[in-house]
Amino acid sequence: MATSAIGVIFSNMHEENVPELVRRRTMASIPYGGRYRIIDFALSNMVNSGITTVGLMTSNNYRSLIDHIGSGKDWDLARKDGGLILLPPFSERHDKLYSTRLEALSSLRGFLYRRNEKYVVLTDCDGVMRLDIADVIATHERKNADITMVTHHGKVGHRADFILLTADETDRVREIKLSPHLAEGQTADIYINMMIINRQFLLNLVEDSVTHGFSSFEGDILIKQIDSLKIYRYDFQGYYAGIDSVAAYYKHNMELLKKTVRDELFGARDIYTKVRDSAPSKYSESAIVKNSLISDGCEIEGVVENSILFRGVKVGKGAIVRNSIIMQDNIIGQNATLDCVITDKNVVISDRKALGGCATLPYYIPKGTRL
Repeated sequence: MATSAIGVIFSNMHEENVPELVRRRTMASIPYGGRYRIIDFALSNMVNSGITTVGLMTSNNYRSLIDHIGSGKDWDLARKDGGLILLPPFSERHDKLYSTRLEALSSLRGFLYRRNEKYVVLTDCDGVMRLDIADVIATHERKNADITMVTHHGKVGHRADFILLTADETDRVREIKLSPHLAEGQTADIYINMMIINRQFLLNLVEDSVTHGFSSFEGDILIKQIDSLKIYRYDFQGYYAGIDSVAAYYKHNMELLKKTVRDELFGARDIYTKVRDSAPSKYSESAIVKNSLISDGCEIEGVVENSILFRGVKVGKGAIVRNSIIMQDNIIGQNATLDCVITDKNVVISDRKALGGCATLPYYIPKGTRL
């Protein structure tokens, strides 16, 4: 277990990739898979690996995130020593919001100085996976690494800000490329925005960077010092869903309709989330449900096929919902038709409306919309 490590989660990184989904929330609090938020996977991975102190770095739009995580009790992080710690988006020395990862790390120095753990796990919230972080730390120790960066061999998505690593036969990183030009769909070893680093070593790096006026953690530290730093790669070979566009969000949610994906993501260890006591879903005699994930509290009178319904969704009589993601507390009117649609929370679709998109360009309806 990774009892010698603390976690730091950046809740707002990469929001430019999914602007529709983060208008009123952080990247970390995007709903996922019927009952979860994306941050649930990072938090659960840490807790399942024995990490009991997690710092949550915020920037803006974090009201829904705070409402979701609360005191951290649903992840067993409501503790007197450590637990879940909300970190402000500015440093103790400056009142300006951070705009780069290096500025964010600089604002963490006070938090890191007050801790005694040997390692820090830094992660973003743009990926969904089940990862044994304790094994990553064990590999980090075995190789006597300064930094261990977690990668996944997969297809390049829509995003333009990804990082590719090239490593030798010992997994030592020899080259780091920022946003290289690659054809969409080409496979590569993609850095999935999680790293293990020695706590005191991280503090030294950040202090040195501040004194030299550096602005980029990846460009000014990792790339320029790649020969002197002992940077290693940890190749994660399990299921990984990178949320780098609305199309990717739609695609990976739809993958949860496959039992093999659900078993790999939720099988061996629990993924924890906020507990909400709701009544079981209700199905009328006219309801037809096929190959779908239905959360509790739903009322279904129509047809639901190949779709994901979050809590409290109502599907009227004669309505047809296919290949869609319907978020919490939506109302789908009678005889309405939805195909390849993503509806955000508290959306009302009136009777006889017909809405549709496609898998590569799903039709998105913002939170609180009435159509």
